[in-house]
Amino acid sequence: MEASDAARRWGDTWRMGWPARDVEALSALYHPDVTYRSEPFREPFRGIGELRAYLARTFGEEDEIEAWFAEPVVTGRHASVEWWATLLEDGAETSLVGTSTLIFDDGGLVVEQRDTWNQSDRRVRPPEGWGR
Repeated sequence: MEASDAARRWGDTWRMGWPARDVEALSALYHPDVTYRSEPFREPFRGIGELRAYLARTFGEEDEIEAWFAEPVVTGRHASVEWWATLLEDGAETSLVGTSTLIFDDGGLVVEQRDTWNQSDRRVRPPEGWGR
């Protein structure tokens, strides 16, 4: 699978799967031996089991999720995808805005993901024209 197709599939699946808190749909995007770094200074989650546990725990804290994903920027097997989300996190209004840097295998599964993001203590929707 071409990395550009894999990156679009990744963004589309997260756009729908995050609000649905669909751990299985999202897990299907990742290689069994994935390395997933949710923040630059956290230890990474290694393997699909750790990633599933992280997603399930995080989704248990989130409600009323809206998510947007920009068109991926792809070079070789690497892609960067900007994303934006508003949600309730443990009952508090929150906005998250970030970028996921992805590396795909030949089958289109993510073998490595590194996220960087910012957080606000209120709901802020993306500005006009965001994500192009």
